Amino acid sequence: MLLDTLPSVADTLAAAAETIVETVSESVAPAAEIVKEEAKDTVNGLDTLWVLLGAMLVFWMQPGFALVEAGMTRAKNTANILMKNFCDFMCGSVLYWILGFSIMYGSGNGFIGWDGFFFIGADSNVPAEATFIFQTVFCATAATIVSGAMAERTKFSMYFVYSIIISALIYPIEGHWSWGGGWLSELGFHDFAGSTVVHLCGGVLALAGAIVLGPRIGKYDKDKKSKAIPGHSLTLCALGVFCLWVGWFGFNPCSTVAATGYDNAVSMSHVFVTTNMAAVTGGIAALIYTWVVDGKPSLSMVCNGVLAGLVGITAGCDCVSIAASAFIGLVTSVVMCFSVSFLDKKCHIDDPVGAVSVHGVGGILGTIFTGVFCDEVSVGVQTLGALVVAAFAFVLGFVTFLIIKHTHGLRVDPRIENEGLDIYEHGEAAYN
Repeated sequence: MLLDTLPSVADTLAAAAETIVETVSESVAPAAEIVKEEAKDTVNGLDTLWVLLGAMLVFWMQPGFALVEAGMTRAKNTANILMKNFCDFMCGSVLYWILGFSIMYGSGNGFIGWDGFFFIGADSNVPAEATFIFQTVFCATAATIVSGAMAERTKFSMYFVYSIIISALIYPIEGHWSWGGGWLSELGFHDFAGSTVVHLCGGVLALAGAIVLGPRIGKYDKDKKSKAIPGHSLTLCALGVFCLWVGWFGFNPCSTVAATGYDNAVSMSHVFVTTNMAAVTGGIAALIYTWVVDGKPSLSMVCNGVLAGLVGITAGCDCVSIAASAFIGLVTSVVMCFSVSFLDKKCHIDDPVGAVSVHGVGGILGTIFTGVFCDEVSVGVQTLGALVVAAFAFVLGFVTFLIIKHTHGLRVDPRIENEGLDIYEHGEAAYN
């Protein structure tokens, strides 16, 4: 009798167990699905559009850099310069996707982040992909800055190598300190859109590259006296600066990464005004400086003055007043003008486009001025952050360039440099 009832008991227990499993499965959704459903409630369409607009505008800075660099150098190297700017963005995008974004924004120990390869973050008020592409174009900008200081004498193959190192390692590591929740951010370091993270990093890397590479043939005579090597088109240079100016309205205002609500509307508007004010006072300062010192107002220096003002305001554009932004643009531009002359005539460092002075000097001054003019931002922390990032980028960059120089070689042969890189490096010329 007992044996007859065992099958039915077993069937009953099995049915009960199946019911329990089904109930648990239905009530406990996978974590990923829960996160996805929660994200639907937090992702904002207008915020997303704002961030994607910013990514598009910052990408527009890439042709700006290409035109400035091409215009300030000789026609025989134009195709080479344009190719390098393409490669900065192409290689930078891929490497940042594979490795860089994870190092910069992954969970870490304060020095470096890591969440595996091909990490693109998680949804917030905007989808993960929107944040990722916005940060990708910033990464490409940092790598592009280096190109100008090393123009007209660098092997294209080796440029390819160090551009990869910058995009995959140097920029993401120091970026993690400030923007990825690292040790600088914990100290209260404030760099709203990248005076230090992007521009100072790129500027000191450019300095390291120019030092290791050496000056162009004919730049200095036997007595170390500097000789001008004019660029072939101030028209291209000026057009490039206008492109960069427009792009900066994505670089700075869209770094609010939110566009909804009164507070965000006020913040976006304020950043637009401070960004533009620093640019115009930077240009005016360079115009007056060159007129007084050289006797003529220089268009090329006005172009760099505008850029220096833009670099300088990028760290504190969200928190400084309009008057302070005008002051920042003026001072960074004047110091930039002095720096260009000092590096060229006293240090004998050949920087064809003034990248070290515009981005390096402008970046460090703008970061420190943020501590001066922004409440609750420490001058000491700002200075520490700028100096540490500068030292880190310079040392790693210098070592990288030295290794390349003493292995494969960093510089083209003198004959190629004299005749132009376009034909020898790419088999085609920009002008025919």
